[in-house]
Amino acid sequence: MNSTKIYIIRHGETRLNAEGRLQGHTDIPLNENGKKLAEITGEGLRSIPFDCIISSPLSRAVETAQIVTAPSSRLSQRTIPIVKDPRLMEISWGRWDELICTRDNFEVPCKDFTKFYTDPLHFPAAPEGESVADVCKRVANFWDEFTLSPSYQNKTILISAHGCSVRALLYYIDGSVNDFWRGGVPQNCSVSLVEITDSKPVIRFTDQIYYDPSLCANLYK
Repeated sequence: MNSTKIYIIRHGETRLNAEGRLQGHTDIPLNENGKKLAEITGEGLRSIPFDCIISSPLSRAVETAQIVTAPSSRLSQRTIPIVKDPRLMEISWGRWDELICTRDNFEVPCKDFTKFYTDPLHFPAAPEGESVADVCKRVANFWDEFTLSPSYQNKTILISAHGCSVRALLYYIDGSVNDFWRGGVPQNCSVSLVEITDSKPVIRFTDQIYYDPSLCANLYK
């Protein structure tokens, strides 16, 4: 029986997250709290024998994966290889990137922005950006290629990505789910597990966090 386990993590907190700003392809590192959340998550995943990491190339995703799988947090002292794949990047917000999108001091020039949460698959792309449907297409392309690759069979893999791209992955894997957001944007460093047995993927759990929820406010519920 062939079995592959894929742990999917959203990156740790950044300054833009903490300020309630849209964060698409803007590439900034984790803030200190984001590093702390990743360290705690690494301890929570200490017993998981990861064989490799596939990450969005954006630094916040790569840094999260490195901290979570750091030798100091693992039973094994080896460095786990990272493959960077741009198809796992966050949605591009184009000219809206870094604008505040929470109720206080809302800056996004879009009257129907709530549709991004209530009907995301029909929400139009931001100027010079992407739509959620665009993200779904590239993530689906990644998943189909990834699951057919012999080098990833019977392995335990960490995928490090972003709020929208994580949701797009789970949406594609579990096509019967009508709610794209599954109740909300995943919290920073939240982890989901997908197990593929004889080519059939099953989502074992979603959005598990290993830290006290008070350490990270989810501004996008």
